[in-house]
Amino acid sequence: MQCLHLTSLLVLVLGVSLGAAFPYNTLRKGCSLFKYRQIMVHEKKAVEKMQKEFQRKIRQPGRNCNIWLFDREWMPAHLSVPDRVVLVEAELDLTITMLQLSTHPGFTKTRQRPLAFLTQAREDLRGCVAPSHQPSGEVSQWLRDLQAAMQKENIGCLEDYAIRHVLEVLDDLRCAALQEQCS
Repeated sequence: MQCLHLTSLLVLVLGVSLGAAFPYNTLRKGCSLFKYRQIMVHEKKAVEKMQKEFQRKIRQPGRNCNIWLFDREWMPAHLSVPDRVVLVEAELDLTITMLQLSTHPGFTKTRQRPLAFLTQAREDLRGCVAPSHQPSGEVSQWLRDLQAAMQKENIGCLEDYAIRHVLEVLDDLRCAALQEQCS
């Protein structure tokens, strides 16, 4: 009888050890990104309206900005699902921060709906990836580039960049929610 208990315990320990050695490449249980598989048309229209308003009233042409974070040599669609979530969460953090920092009075109303949607998406992403997940080399390098840009670029350039690329962030969010290869 004791041999049976010892065998069961050994199988349990071995199973847990192997599970940790070979992490399963999916999102954590309880993480539902289903609603982002298809971004609602009214959310995209609100983002497009915000971008147009920003272009028309706020953006300063001729500003010398050198940020190329979205011009990557790799496609987010080719990343693992956890890497896509890490990427989108960082993109959302940048975009939300820049929208919150904007002090242009005419832009305040236009940004409210996109800001609320993006903030909710970021909250839905939080905790989806296991804390033990180590991002791939591409994502790790991109995260370092993002940190460097946040420290050396001026706020106006970061704001301009984040707002111009918010539709790409929405597409990356959709891609992360699909949990499979997407285009």
